[in-house]
Amino acid sequence: MIRKLFIFLFLILLTAYLVAAMTVFNKKPSQTACKDVNLVLKDSVGFSIIHKKDLLDILQRKGVSPIGIKMNDIDTRRMEEAIQKHPFIEEADCYKTPGNKIGIQVRQRIPLLRVMAHSGEDYYIDMKGKVMPVPDKAAHVAVITGFVDKKFASKELYELGKYLLSHPLWKAQIEQINVTANKELELIPRVGAQVIFLGKPGDYERKFDRLKFFYENGLNKIGWNKYSRISLEFDNQIICTKR
Repeated sequence: MIRKLFIFLFLILLTAYLVAAMTVFNKKPSQTACKDVNLVLKDSVGFSIIHKKDLLDILQRKGVSPIGIKMNDIDTRRMEEAIQKHPFIEEADCYKTPGNKIGIQVRQRIPLLRVMAHSGEDYYIDMKGKVMPVPDKAAHVAVITGFVDKKFASKELYELGKYLLSHPLWKAQIEQINVTANKELELIPRVGAQVIFLGKPGDYERKFDRLKFFYENGLNKIGWNKYSRISLEFDNQIICTKR
């Protein structure tokens, strides 16, 4: 009798276990809550101004945080719209992943030039020529100073910035671009104690080719501190001013 009772209790417990196990393992992912988010930065080129905490804060403020929400109830489109309003984010893609997580791919805006104008304005020009605010983390890019407004910076100086970026020598060498009251350009190099005068914007290829020739065939032989000013304003000429 006791043996039959033990067998009966064992069968009841086994049945309860199997029912519970089937309930757990057959539970649809859409009914489970989101555990976490995974952030992927696209084309960050080693410069990150967006972090996971920033995104979680944005989603929390906008009321679309996925953490703890059933996967089936998460609106990834609303998440994307909230994230893309951030001034440092160009594009966002949110999607559901295995393991009850949300993946967030972000393409952040990358600074090309920093503008610290005579008027007191301080901002960046990004890789698309658009004005962007200054983040907490400084970018190592050429700084524009002097008499410059946003239109001039996002058009004329944007073209110069793209040229510098595409030429590693000049990207490393030019640290400051000063705009005179006449909208002419002066460059301050990292190596060499002279001002490089470009004149009006444009014709960068020929001007920098002449400068490279002068570096290789002039300054390398006579010394880098002999001149205080190098002018590339006129075609086929390099005019230098001695100290």
